[in-house]
Amino acid sequence: MATENQDPIQIAADKYRSFLHEEAQNTEWRHGGPPIYDDVNKLFEEGRTKQWTKGSLEEVVQNALKSWEMELSHKTRIQDFRTINPEKFKLIVNGREGLSAEETLKMGSYNALLKSSMPEEFKYYKADEESFESSHDAFRVALPRGFAWEVISVYSGPPVIAFKFRHWGYFEGPFKGHAPTGELVQFYGIGILNVDESLRAEDVEVYYDPTELFAGLLKGPLISGSERTDSASTHKCPFNM
Repeated sequence: MATENQDPIQIAADKYRSFLHEEAQNTEWRHGGPPIYDDVNKLFEEGRTKQWTKGSLEEVVQNALKSWEMELSHKTRIQDFRTINPEKFKLIVNGREGLSAEETLKMGSYNALLKSSMPEEFKYYKADEESFESSHDAFRVALPRGFAWEVISVYSGPPVIAFKFRHWGYFEGPFKGHAPTGELVQFYGIGILNVDESLRAEDVEVYYDPTELFAGLLKGPLISGSERTDSASTHKCPFNM
């Protein structure tokens, strides 16, 4: 966060995340400054299957969710969030008990979305053993071009917005000891977003099958520990949706 003796933070406008370049000076950023989305925007624009009309409900929903993900991944204080109603917010994944805004921020989006009640021996991802940082690092390394996200359909408008989404990336770095395949990995899901009169999310429900994602990420052969360390150290670009 800038002080009187620091130069102002300079950030280019992001056409999908309006909050990124508004009030940046007063925001506490996780990595010291606002993120740059050039790589994942390129992936999104090259790989999306829908191109929504500017100002359409589909575009509004898509950009709102991108802005929410940006805040969740890169801001450290709920008071800096502009996409949610912090007093009412809940994140509900596959029908599990809802997480508050603070709980979601502490866990991080990956751990919140991938938490499972399966027996330990059957878990392909153990969210309880991952921190915010380690979970983001794992996917940042595996998907170095980013993990793009698009709205496929919107079924109802506010205050209860139901939509279908697609999430995709290219498995070009190791994941949990598995060698990259270079292949496209993706999954589809359904979301239900309850918003207030200012279009801030009061709760977000997400329903999807995580095996769609892990079928691609665990496809590569197991690699040695030294190879995993060397590969992880070479991928430093930010991960975003």
